Parts: sequence; C-alpha cells; structure tokens
Amino acid sequence: MGKRTIEVLRGITLEIAAGESVFLCGASGAGKSTLLYTLAGLERPESGEVFYEKQSLYAQGEDALAKLRNTAFGFVFQAYHLLPELTALENVMLPAMIGGKPDRAAAEASLVRVGLGDRLQHLPGELSGGEQQRAAIARALINNPRVIFADEPTGNLDSKTGGTIVELLLELVKSEGKTLIVVTHDTQLAKRGDRMMEIHDGRIA
Repeated sequence: MGKRTIEVLRGITLEIAAGESVFLCGASGAGKSTLLYTLAGLERPESGEVFYEKQSLYAQGEDALAKLRNTAFGFVFQAYHLLPELTALENVMLPAMIGGKPDRAAAEASLVRVGLGDRLQHLPGELSGGEQQRAAIARALINNPRVIFADEPTGNLDSKTGGTIVELLLELVKSEGKTLIVVTHDTQLAKRGDRMMEIHDGRIA
C-alpha cells in the first residue's frame, strides 16, 4: 500500500490431498482469503511456490494459468458474481463459453443438480440469496473442475441457508471425488469438512 509493505502470509507450508475437503478459518484480516487466492492461481506470491499435480502453478505463462483456472478449477464467492442481465442458465454457461465449448445441456444438468431445475430462465434479481449461491455453485461445476475454491460462500446467507449450501458443496464434491477448499469464519460449518485449519496472523495456528 504505497510505500508501506504489508506481509499477509508468513511462511505457510501445507499439502492438500485430492478429494479432500479443507476449511480455512480465522479472524478477518488473518490471511485466509489471500491464501485461497494464492492456491487458486489468482494471487501471485512474492516468494514461495504453489504446486498443482506436481507442476509449479506460477511458473506457467498467464495464458496457461488462465486456461487451468477455467478448466481445472471452479470458483464460488460470497457475492455470487452473477451477471444481472443474464438468466441463471446463461450465467452457468459462461465458463464453458469462455473455454470455447458452450454446452446448454450440461448447464441445465448442473442447475438441476443444485435444485434449480425450475429456475433456469430467471434473472439473478428474481432469485433468493440461497438460490443465487446455488446458481454460482452450478457455474463452478460446469467445466467439471478437479478443485473447487469457495471464499465465504455462506457470508451473505442466514445460518440455515448457509448450512444447506455447505452440505450441498460437500455432497457434490464427495460424490464426484473433487477437492474442496473453503474460506469461512464459521467454525461450526468448518467442522463438517475433512480438515479445518485456522489461520492466525498469516500462519497456520
């Protein structure tokens, strides 16, 4: 920030197995979202390395990294990031369209899997918060990624709806053997995963 350097992550070393559900917890500003973005190829670290399937993530060129994010990774965010002028179906199709392989049938199937089979043509503004997050999960799954990254996916939802969303994520990734990495401030939700790690001042507590 200007001339001031803020050290967010302070020498974190961790290994996440394929098919594992890992929840990153900690107070606001602890570095959990920065760690998630670094693991996901969205935030290049100033030092250290991230390896994905034995390949250094950031040693690749930007085009290769962008392709990896589109095909191997899926993303779910707190704010949903659905385009308001597109229907639920069109929003879910976007990653496949970016990848050059638009697939309406796959998008429809993905929405059915998250319980939105009757909401395909609804705009985001016509969906509840929980329904918008379900659409975002369907979008994250459209390209059949191997890893799902979720940053506070329940942050804008009430506790009951949030719990349902976490259960849906866990169920989907478990049934298909995907890896799930979730940032959350809710330790009760985090206990539902295979492993919970607490981040404190940029380190794993």
